Amino acid sequence: MAAVLLVGHGSGSGDPRALTSDEANRLAITRFRNFQAHGRAVTITVPGTAGGLKITGSVDYQKKVGYGVVHGSGRDTSSDGLIEWSATSVFVHPMRNAPAQAPASPPRSGWYSRPLRLSGSALDSSLAIALGLGSDRPDNAELLPQNGAAWWGGGQVDGHRVDVMTGPSSRDRSATAGNVRYWVGSDGTMYRVRVSVGSQSQPVVIDFDTHEYVPVRPVPGLTPTR
Repeated sequence: MAAVLLVGHGSGSGDPRALTSDEANRLAITRFRNFQAHGRAVTITVPGTAGGLKITGSVDYQKKVGYGVVHGSGRDTSSDGLIEWSATSVFVHPMRNAPAQAPASPPRSGWYSRPLRLSGSALDSSLAIALGLGSDRPDNAELLPQNGAAWWGGGQVDGHRVDVMTGPSSRDRSATAGNVRYWVGSDGTMYRVRVSVGSQSQPVVIDFDTHEYVPVRPVPGLTPTR
C-alpha cells in the first residue's frame, strides 16, 4: 500500500500540533472500528538485519487471533510459510515455496507451536502489536491529547485521505507518546500503523487492506480468546 504524508497548516516535519476534538474522537474510535468489523486484512512489514519479513493475512479482533503467510527477503527466508498466532502462542507451517496469499482453510497438519515471545523478537512483537489494534470499546477521546497524542499532517493511503496522528503514552510507560503513528480516515478507519520496536533501526509497518475480511479459522491446538 502506498502512503503519502502531506504536511500542512504551517506544520513541518518535527512540528506536530495538538489534536482537535474531531481528530481526538476519530483516533479514539479507530481500534473500536476494527473490532466492530470483526477483523481486517493486514500486511505486516517487519524489519531485520538479515532481511525483512512480510506477513500477509487477516486478524480477527474479536477472537484475538491472526493468520497469514510469511515471506522473507534477503537472507531471512527461514521463516517462510504459514503462520497463525494468538496473544500467547505462535503456530508455524514451514513452506519452501510459500504462496502469495494464505489458503482460506489452513492445513490440518504440519504445524509447529511455540510461545509468543513478548521481548527479544521483532516478529513476535509485531504479531502482538497487530493483535492489539482492536478494542471492544472506544478510547477516552479527552485523555488522548492530555497524554501526548498529536497531529502530524494530512496524507493519503491508496487514494484514501487520512490524518496522520501519533498515539499517547502507554498506560504503563510514561514518555512513550509518539512511538506509534496512525493513518486514520475521516470516519475513524485505520489504514496504516507504524511502530518503533525494541532496538530495531526501522519501524514495523502494518497496512490495512480495504477488501473483504476473510474469517480466520483456528489451526489444531490454538485456542482463540473470546
